[in-house]
Amino acid sequence: MRGAGRGDGQQKSVSIRRLQCTATGAGSGRRNTSLISPRYGPPATNTRFMHIHILGICGTFMGGLAVLAREAGHRVTGCDAGVYPPMSTQLEAQGIELIEGYGVEQIALEPDLYVVGNVVTRGNPLMEIILDRGLPYTSGPQWLGEHVLNGKWVLAVAGTHGKTTTSSMLTWLLEDAGMNPGFLIGGVPLNFGISARLTDSSFFVIEADEYDTAFFDKRSKFVHYRPRTAVLNNLEFDHADIFPDLGAIETQFHHLVRTVPGVGRIVTNGREAALERVLTRGCWSGVERFGVQGGWEALPASDGVAVDEQFAVYWEGERQGVVDWQVQGEHNRMNALAAIAAARSVGVPPAQATQSLSTFRNVKRRMEVKGSVDGVTVYDDFAHHPTAIETTVAGLRTRIGANSRIIAVLEPRSNTMKLGTMKAQLPASLADADLVFGYGAHEGRDKLGWDLQAALAPLGNKAQAFNDLAMLVKSIVAASRPGDHVLVMSNGGFGGVHQKLLDALSARPAIKERV
Repeated sequence: MRGAGRGDGQQKSVSIRRLQCTATGAGSGRRNTSLISPRYGPPATNTRFMHIHILGICGTFMGGLAVLAREAGHRVTGCDAGVYPPMSTQLEAQGIELIEGYGVEQIALEPDLYVVGNVVTRGNPLMEIILDRGLPYTSGPQWLGEHVLNGKWVLAVAGTHGKTTTSSMLTWLLEDAGMNPGFLIGGVPLNFGISARLTDSSFFVIEADEYDTAFFDKRSKFVHYRPRTAVLNNLEFDHADIFPDLGAIETQFHHLVRTVPGVGRIVTNGREAALERVLTRGCWSGVERFGVQGGWEALPASDGVAVDEQFAVYWEGERQGVVDWQVQGEHNRMNALAAIAAARSVGVPPAQATQSLSTFRNVKRRMEVKGSVDGVTVYDDFAHHPTAIETTVAGLRTRIGANSRIIAVLEPRSNTMKLGTMKAQLPASLADADLVFGYGAHEGRDKLGWDLQAALAPLGNKAQAFNDLAMLVKSIVAASRPGDHVLVMSNGGFGGVHQKLLDALSARPAIKERV
């Protein structure tokens, strides 16, 4: 075995079978590094500094990539069709020059390489001249894999739901263990306040998206990351704009599995039939399952204490520690198990990880309280898939109890939702809300191509649909009363509806004055 530290006489021997990893279990008092090959560390020092120009720089992934490239010492410029805050201000603060639009005059910048985001299509004027002139270009994921992740122990978190939260948890577990990981996450972990950073650590955590890489590379982004620890959180049909069915997504997930080395680790949701089908296609790495008996489990810590407030973590039937936190929902307990298992693969003892989660502060736009006026609390959440919507509503219900009202406000604006592929699942996902307000734009890039009111009809009189934002806000404010919880769900900015609601609530007479 090539592991570091074998000769010091103090490290416990660790089986290359990886499934047991006894040296990293509860009771190990120090971080085990025997699975970490000496070749892992900072990127090679012979990396050539270059000028890269990023097409589609204001997306979450490409913006994070730009920050990493800048921190690595490269000159970074970029362009996008929508250069606006907050991403524009974040990038400009890093010294990154931004250009509005895709004008052909940008070739005068003469970068060493164009890095192309998956928002760019054929017909894009700048892309066309790049192709015509034979100028060098690559995709964002490929550049990241070759210039940032190469030489790192990559921990990749994949799945339909929970990628951002689980990646944030995992990054925090490594950070709290003193491992100073680099990371690229599709949200902003509140423990860090940023979505990406580059460090000299051997470890890098990345949110591993199954969306396609670029117009010239239709593989999922995550095949470029070459993780040694891969988390498979869950798997449902999504991204109907690029995948015909669930089987097609399973194929991409198996491509990811094929890239994990034999000395690596796969942490998978044992409840997911789709993920089991992926693994039965072939698996060459150690596998640990969470959410099932005999694997990683979250069970009540003690009698009389709600499992949402405190739960015990078990691995192979043995208690590893207790998580005491303020993050609600069964889905988040599953996320926590995945993060603990993944952290263990690089030497963080589960007992230490459970303690670290008590200081995990969640992620922006995950049940984030935007404000409270006149007893009405407004939340922002990224939920946009029916399963995520249902678990988000359920999590809030657990937090506030049965006697308070949930006013669910939904904008179905993801590519999949705009196609109407999952509209029939919306009523069931919103059933636990007391009132439902849906919004679908009637024009522009977020135009909804189906009848939202008809889709919400099974919910009866408690549901309404709007295509005018001002009328939506007015109706929500008129319906709300002290003690209500307004849960706004969208994967976009939703026209600033959160602040509009808070402003409108502040402007109305207090309840006691209106009675």
